[in-house]
Amino acid sequence: MGKKSLSSSSQSWWWGGWRYLHPQHNLRRPQLLALFIISFVALTWLLSGLESLSVEHQLENVKKQIRSWSIVEEEDDPLNVERRRAVKEAMIHAWTCYEMYAWGRDELQPQTRDGVDSFGGLGATLVDSLDTLYIMGLDEQFQRAREWVAKSLNFNKNYEASVFETTIRVIGGLLSAYDLSDDKVFLEKARDIADRLLPAWNTPSGIPYNIINLRYGDAHNPRWTGGKSILADAGSEQLEFIALSQRTNDPKYQQKVEYVIEELHKTFPADGLLPIYIDPHTGITSYSKISFGAMGDSFYEYLLKAWIQGNKTESVTHYREMWETSMKGLKSLIRRTTPSSYAYICEKTGSSLSDKMDELACFAPGMLALGSTGYGTDEAEIFLSLAEELAWTCYNFYQTTPTKLAGENYYFAAGQDMTVGTPWSILRPETVESLFYLWRLTGNKTYQEWGWNIFQAFEKNSRVDTGYSGLKDVRTCHEMNFMLFSLNSEVGTTYKHTYNQDSHD
Repeated sequence: MGKKSLSSSSQSWWWGGWRYLHPQHNLRRPQLLALFIISFVALTWLLSGLESLSVEHQLENVKKQIRSWSIVEEEDDPLNVERRRAVKEAMIHAWTCYEMYAWGRDELQPQTRDGVDSFGGLGATLVDSLDTLYIMGLDEQFQRAREWVAKSLNFNKNYEASVFETTIRVIGGLLSAYDLSDDKVFLEKARDIADRLLPAWNTPSGIPYNIINLRYGDAHNPRWTGGKSILADAGSEQLEFIALSQRTNDPKYQQKVEYVIEELHKTFPADGLLPIYIDPHTGITSYSKISFGAMGDSFYEYLLKAWIQGNKTESVTHYREMWETSMKGLKSLIRRTTPSSYAYICEKTGSSLSDKMDELACFAPGMLALGSTGYGTDEAEIFLSLAEELAWTCYNFYQTTPTKLAGENYYFAAGQDMTVGTPWSILRPETVESLFYLWRLTGNKTYQEWGWNIFQAFEKNSRVDTGYSGLKDVRTCHEMNFMLFSLNSEVGTTYKHTYNQDSHD
């Protein structure tokens, strides 16, 4: 793991069971969630109130919104201005170190001052940072990154790529950059990599395989899943592929990903909770755990956001219906601790519940808050209240450790509130994203303060002279040799936290 090049067997192993357990995989996964927080918080949320407008008009409104941010500073609260500048400086520090030590590589290793191609040499950090650079007005850095994409980004690689990871990070990063800049080089590259991923959907059920060779188009699932596809991997490409079809006027991308939802809709359970494994030959789920954390999480998130992306019209009603069904199921998994009554989301296998919650599941408060706006008044209040309860729990994932940084997951036992499970911190952005949604929806500045507190904890414990580092243990502050570009998500979202705008923008 972490070596510059891998054989095919090594690549298959890389996507094996250790993928969700070993720090180096998790170091990678959060690094590109800038897509969701910068592009689909800055894009889907801003678009969510523009139901009657065309895609072109929606994007133009988003661009006007972003351009207006540079004007706000003159009239803004001095504290917001000071904090915003601090967050921007953090991004400049991280990016400068990446340019200096790991330019064009997938990730920076700050301790050894070099780079590593953990995504097959697709420039993962660079591509995922494009929208952050643009939104922050770092024009020179954006142009240098653009030139690298145009001249050096090459997808013709004998590399076993994750369809899901490549979609959300590479396609998402390129489309976000295109939407913001109108530079067609990003759209052309997005189409190139999407075409290389498409054969993964050529299964009997239309449920995609999770892994594909970018050069030869051979697709398969990892052996450790027993040949099954993973729910989050198979059901979380809708936003990017639909967006690509809209921008290229080529329906093939949208057709592939929407067929997946149509197939899942046919046998959707009454509680809306799907096990994490699906048979790509039959389209039927296999006996396995149900989780709003690893391997399940983004399926539920994408149901809601695809409904928003589709302007909440009749053609996407089934997305909203499936999501609301799943939220009834989510409520059945909620338990509360003693003595502090922290709400948390259990995992479930068969009829048995496990009192464990991943930090990954901290996307749920933001999702619930965003989705609450589609309910009637009474239900909206119930789901918004639950979102705020879960956000308080997630914030305390951070506040209850000596470093004020969250571990990877937590366990809950009677009389003990919460206990750190896996202790590493890999700069995950889910909690900060949820706090952003809640601030925008409620106008409650407490959520801004919580986001700022988390940012300060990263500055204190993760910042090093050569970038930012994850922690091996949030209880001891031992560092890892990776700069995880979930940092872009943390930085980008905190940057927007410091704009004192009306929540209905």
